Amino acid sequence: MSALRSLLFNMAFFGWTAILCIGGVPLLAAPSGWIIAAQRFWARGVIGLLRLLAGTGYTVIGRENLPDGPFVIASKHQSAWDTIIFFLLLDRPAYVLKKELLAIPLYGWYAQRAGHIAVDRKAGAKALRTLLEDARRAIAHGMVPVIFPQGTRTAPGTHRPYQPGIAALYKGLDVPVVPVALNSGLFWGRRAFRKEPGTIRLEFLPAIPPGMDRPGFMAALEGAIEQATDRLSAEGLSPEA
Repeated sequence: MSALRSLLFNMAFFGWTAILCIGGVPLLAAPSGWIIAAQRFWARGVIGLLRLLAGTGYTVIGRENLPDGPFVIASKHQSAWDTIIFFLLLDRPAYVLKKELLAIPLYGWYAQRAGHIAVDRKAGAKALRTLLEDARRAIAHGMVPVIFPQGTRTAPGTHRPYQPGIAALYKGLDVPVVPVALNSGLFWGRRAFRKEPGTIRLEFLPAIPPGMDRPGFMAALEGAIEQATDRLSAEGLSPEA
């Protein structure tokens, strides 16, 4: 039954995405806010289909930890789900993504037009400067930069080092950084066909205020995210979950 429900969701996901990508082409000539609204509409559809067809819902903890002013989201990244959900949790997210994704027809055009932040990983120090400039511009336009500090999806229970991009944003933007823990990889794994029923948990952790030195900040960020992610993973694996 789970395999069948996963098949139905995957078919619906690609169909829904194709319809909106093609139908939304005229929005490329519209103000960026229209594209952001369309992305939110797409995300709402994906999350609704996931719940309806695969039986996978979600719950959010710690919304009170989101600051009133500008801030950056630094999130654990286990699943494609993580690249969708912030469209529904934030008014105007600006995802930090690989520059190569901009070359994808339609998807890349929408991402660039909406103000998401592309990073050329091969550019070294220049990439960090560009990341900071684009993030500063996004904040000036009322957007919230969303970065996955490990740089790629990480399966539950495994570890990847935290990359310098988040440290550059923390030092250069001088705004709070909100760590985010989640357990989405238990239900929608990397390149996994099967989507498991259950409830994905996402938690906004207390913001790290500006002013810490780089080693202290990186230790605080990684410690907060990893500890909370382990807890959420254990909760997700619990028979009572």
